[in-house]
Amino acid sequence: MRTPEDDVLLGLARVVVGISTRAADQLGALSVVQLRALTVLRSLGVVNLGQLAEGMGVTVSTASRLVDRLVAAGLVDRRPSPRSRRELALAVSGQGAAVLDRYDDLRLVGLRALLDRCAPDRRPGVLAALGELTGTDAPSTDPAGVR
Repeated sequence: MRTPEDDVLLGLARVVVGISTRAADQLGALSVVQLRALTVLRSLGVVNLGQLAEGMGVTVSTASRLVDRLVAAGLVDRRPSPRSRRELALAVSGQGAAVLDRYDDLRLVGLRALLDRCAPDRRPGVLAALGELTGTDAPSTDPAGVR
C-alpha cells in the first residue's frame, strides 16, 4: 500500500520526467534515452562501450546501438583506445556537448518554473533539501554568500 509520502515522491518523479521529456521534444531529433546516453557519457569522460553500458544500466548491445546512432549524428566521437587495440574509446563530441548544454537550458526553464510555484520564503529550504538528496550544494541564503 502506498503512503502519502510515496504519492509525493511519485508526483516529483512524474513532474521531473515530464520536464525532461518536453525539453527533449523541443530539441527534436533525439530521444530521452539517447540524451541519457550522452549525459552519462559526458559524466564518465572517455570510456569504452562496456563502461558506458554499465553507467547506463543497460546491456552492451543496447549501448552499442545507441552509440552507433550518436556517432552517425556527430554527437559522439569513437576512436581506437590508447589502452588496447581491441576496444574503442568513446567521448561526447563538441556538437554533442552543445546539444547537452541546450537540453540542460531547456530543462532549467521547466525546473525554475516548478520552483517558482513555491513561496519565496520556502525556496531556500526546498533547494537545501534537493541539494541534500542529489549531493549538490544548495545556494547560500546569506546575502554575503557565506553559510
